[in-house]
Amino acid sequence: MSAHSAECRSRILEKRVTFRGWLLPAMLIAPQILVSAVFFFYPAGQAIWQSLFIPDPFGLSAQFVGLGNFEFLLSDPYYRESFLTTAVFSILVTLCAMIPALFLAVMADRLIRGSGVYRTLLIWPYAVAPAVAGVLWLFMFNTRVGVVSWYLGQIGYEWNHVLNGGEAMGLVVVASAWGRISYNFLFFFAALQAVPRSVIEAAAIDGARFWRRFFTIVLPLLSPTTFFLLVVNIVYSFFETFGVIHTITSGGPQQSTTILVYKVFADGFVGQDLGSSSAQSVILLVIVGLLTVVQFKYIEKRVHY
Repeated sequence: MSAHSAECRSRILEKRVTFRGWLLPAMLIAPQILVSAVFFFYPAGQAIWQSLFIPDPFGLSAQFVGLGNFEFLLSDPYYRESFLTTAVFSILVTLCAMIPALFLAVMADRLIRGSGVYRTLLIWPYAVAPAVAGVLWLFMFNTRVGVVSWYLGQIGYEWNHVLNGGEAMGLVVVASAWGRISYNFLFFFAALQAVPRSVIEAAAIDGARFWRRFFTIVLPLLSPTTFFLLVVNIVYSFFETFGVIHTITSGGPQQSTTILVYKVFADGFVGQDLGSSSAQSVILLVIVGLLTVVQFKYIEKRVHY
């Protein structure tokens, strides 16, 4: 009798909702399809179409060149250099945003007294827009009135990110990763709360110290969250860091901080080369798509669910 009831219960749990007609499912997914069509598929199609032409700056006429814009970009040394700049920038931003967030989440998970205030203070930077964050860091590192640059001058280091490409890259990386740490912290902290305490206590009874328990037990259990944040942070560094770079360095000095998304803006809106800008948008879209496919195909194999 118990086996029969258990079987009936499993059938009830496995029962799925089905729709007799197609109208209700179509109405449920219509808003998402409409939003995707208006804000993604239509702009992407326009970019692909415009990448085949060279329009004049006034938009009155356009000359069809086929793949000429792509051939010119791939032969341009400045554009090829922006690939390396983007790779370095995205890797640094991802590491600088995820590693401190994981450390802070571990410390917050261990904290008992005052944990609510501590967690709230860590979440606040996420509310700051990238452009505003860029202005804040620019003021702190300003070569004339910046507080941090003044203290660096007191210890004998002359900070000047306007002329030094390495310092400019370091500044935009820190400014971009600063606000993202809070976002990553929320996910890591939630994942740590879901780790079974019984497993941690069993390892502690066996004599495993804190960091050994963390690297052998906790970190593998965090791999799904880590993989998700890896994908999200790479996409963020490719697209959403435009405001930080624009407010701090404007791609300089000597294009040392000109990543792919900023070069799209510089060539399209500043240089008025709309054909080249559209081609760069298509290339950037393809690169991000390939990176996402590679991450899900190869890196996800090391994720333990």
